[in-house]
Amino acid sequence: MKTTLGVIFGNRDFFPDQLISEARKDILALFKEMAIDGVMLEEHDTKLGSVETYVHAKACAELFKANRERIDGILVVLPNFGDEKGVADTIKLSGLSVPILVQAYPDDLGSFNIERRRDSFCGKLSVCNNLRQYGYDFSLTSLHTVKPLSDSFKKDLAKFIGVCRVVKGLRSARLGAIGARPGAFNTVRYSEKILQAAGITVTTVDLSEILGDAARLRDDSPRVKNKLEEIDAYARHDTVPSTALVRMAKLGVVISDWMQANDLQATALQCWNSLQKNYGVNACTLMSMMSNQLMPSACETDITGVASMYALQLASNSPSALVDWNNNYADDPDRCVFFHCGNWAKSFIPDIEIKTADILGTTLGNENTYGAMAGRASAGLMTFARISTDDTAGIIRAYTGEGEVTNDPLDTFGSRAVVHVPGLQKLLAYLCKNGFEHHVAFTMSHVSSILSEAFSTYMKWDVYTHE
Repeated sequence: MKTTLGVIFGNRDFFPDQLISEARKDILALFKEMAIDGVMLEEHDTKLGSVETYVHAKACAELFKANRERIDGILVVLPNFGDEKGVADTIKLSGLSVPILVQAYPDDLGSFNIERRRDSFCGKLSVCNNLRQYGYDFSLTSLHTVKPLSDSFKKDLAKFIGVCRVVKGLRSARLGAIGARPGAFNTVRYSEKILQAAGITVTTVDLSEILGDAARLRDDSPRVKNKLEEIDAYARHDTVPSTALVRMAKLGVVISDWMQANDLQATALQCWNSLQKNYGVNACTLMSMMSNQLMPSACETDITGVASMYALQLASNSPSALVDWNNNYADDPDRCVFFHCGNWAKSFIPDIEIKTADILGTTLGNENTYGAMAGRASAGLMTFARISTDDTAGIIRAYTGEGEVTNDPLDTFGSRAVVHVPGLQKLLAYLCKNGFEHHVAFTMSHVSSILSEAFSTYMKWDVYTHE
């Protein structure tokens, strides 16, 4: 889906009008190149379609109101000094509560004359001052002044679009909790009320309801057969009995129905040990398939874990996975092993295979754990992140950072990866000192700056960004 940005062209009457017209051409060309939809005044709506007076602000605000369901963020463009009140008034009158990016054009040393002088360098300070006075949060470009068609601004805008996706997605997220957390996992406790205050709704269902509905489905049901075909096409399963595959298919149908009925974007499942004892399979394959289809699913009813997955997915526009900070890697202080038994999306592991969960099998019986996914993640860039409710402080905390998945030797089972994170020991000390969970989410690209900006500036969370 395309991102839609509301655009405000700031203007001040004693600066050259041609600067506004030139800026409009730049923005239209940029939006076309980056596949962005724009909502902006036409040139005949106000003076060149800019906002300079309160009357102009009202006109622009009405346009934004009429498109409020479409607008994901606001881009403020300052071809010259601009009118500091006009920008803030437009946003106030529009009633929008979306991310804001402020851009200002640079002056040309060879054009410091009346015909071409901009003073946007100064005007940006005034516009930002007013936005802060009016109580609006906003984002800045990497350079104080920058041309819209430059590579620098294209990177800024791409980041901002990611921020818009994360903020919009989290503020309206609906997450499903299937079953109670495993009794041994105090670490995944969280506050539904604190999440709700941030716009994140949690819908719960007892695991017995899901398993009961699955058990009542006929083996020859067309929907069960369709799900079996999906599983068959998704991953190798040479060693998996057909009875286990049918159980997985039934479970997948019921979970899909429940998600659709409740308009859920993501789920967290009680993946052990009731599932194995009472139904006889692991849910990892289904969770992997959902995550691969951009419906993230987390283990151990870890709701804040799947919120972390969802945030990473929104930032990267690609699947995410929930993992354990699981093992040291020999004596390398900046490497460690990510592991789960495992629900990682197929996009992480090209040769993924449906197997048993060997660790759970030691107590639950291997025959009851078919459905775990096995394989090693491909090497590449990665971003990690974790959201957590601090119930005693009544706030949400988060952290994020970047590293890489490596090709270093690793002889083990399950879903796994060797990762390199510069300064890993400092990060681990921070996690321990601040009581973060052993679960973390990751995605295969560098998007930490997007999450950091979205979490801190717009969600108002307490964020540690690992540099």
